[in-house]
Amino acid sequence: MMQKIQTLVVEDEPLAREGLLNYIREVDFLHVLKECEDAIDANKVLASEKIDLMFLDIQMPKITGIDFLKSLKNPPMVIMTTAYPNFALQGYELDVLDYLVKPFPFDRFLKAANKARDFFELKAKKSDVEKPVADYFFVKCDYRYEKIHFKDILYVEG
Repeated sequence: MMQKIQTLVVEDEPLAREGLLNYIREVDFLHVLKECEDAIDANKVLASEKIDLMFLDIQMPKITGIDFLKSLKNPPMVIMTTAYPNFALQGYELDVLDYLVKPFPFDRFLKAANKARDFFELKAKKSDVEKPVADYFFVKCDYRYEKIHFKDILYVEG
């Protein structure tokens, strides 16, 4: 079974936040770790928790979602949730996975969530492939195999 994607919801409007939380609860591979009303609280959560996916509103008090995302060195996967379609290009320039314009239906939310799951699984497979390889190899010599460590090789002659 797949590991659940730990999500953070950053939304200043209580009704929109509750709607988004209800959608997330319907999807078995998503888990809401925290919810925040603004980017200041979200910044604290990102500093202390491992967040895989952030649902981020754009128009918020103090700092916009776009400016907040620009301030992050290593942001998690991000799906923008906003009532303003005119910020989409900026969002994609910041490598967001998807851009949901409120009010969005559940099927559109699910499409974005599935995209996040696919990207999450792809990253997990990539990290499995990048695990360190052995520091040795075997060479057949006189009917048996000799273990050769890379650190012991001075030169190779063909």
